[in-house]
Amino acid sequence: MAHEIGPLLGSGKMAEAFHYGEHVLKLYRDRSNRSVAFGEAAILAIVGEHSLPTPAVHEAGPYAGRWGLVMDRVPGQPLASLAAADPTLVPAALEAMVALHLQIHARTEVRLSPLKPRLATRLQHAPGLDPELRETLQARLAALPEGNRLCHGDFHPFNIIGPPGAAMIVDWPDATSGPPAADVARSYLLMRHGAGHELADAYLTRYLAASELAEADIRAWLPVIAAARLAENVPEENERLLVLARG
Repeated sequence: MAHEIGPLLGSGKMAEAFHYGEHVLKLYRDRSNRSVAFGEAAILAIVGEHSLPTPAVHEAGPYAGRWGLVMDRVPGQPLASLAAADPTLVPAALEAMVALHLQIHARTEVRLSPLKPRLATRLQHAPGLDPELRETLQARLAALPEGNRLCHGDFHPFNIIGPPGAAMIVDWPDATSGPPAADVARSYLLMRHGAGHELADAYLTRYLAASELAEADIRAWLPVIAAARLAENVPEENERLLVLARG
């Protein structure tokens, strides 16, 4: 049953979210890219089979001249906003983030695109890399381990909605099959730029304490992950990303 598109709930670089009856409608900004909507719907359907706290997808199709998804509405505020409003929540927020990330990485998943070829493509198109550095990073990526675990690809406190202990994980279009260490390195990188070194380091310390990975496993991915991030066109991060890419 079709509903009227309600008030705007939030907006990002790629899409906007609106009230849609009892659900939420995610509309992509690119009106021509049908595959993005159906691709994310397929990812959410696969992720939904793993009994993780994620919103279910109900429909994908055209809405008001744009492509979109109808999904469960996730109540509450991002974990990042809750912790910013009440700094005493920061330790619990970090623990909740680590617990959710470990739940994701405990799932074996081979139906999603593999991570390493996606990173290789981004390295190929990343601006600002001189030919020697690009070649070095491509060789480094080739030597890094493969993996078959579920990886979120954009896991940070703004994509965790609700308080510690009752939070949902949202925004899955970058999910892949790969090694958890690479996914942790991506989260660490995003937190360094979005929340600062102190919180990023605290997250990494807590993840390492609760997992079987060593710090060297994760830091081995950082130059590659940083260089691949250059292809996402976030100009304010480019200088810092290049420093990390050079190791």
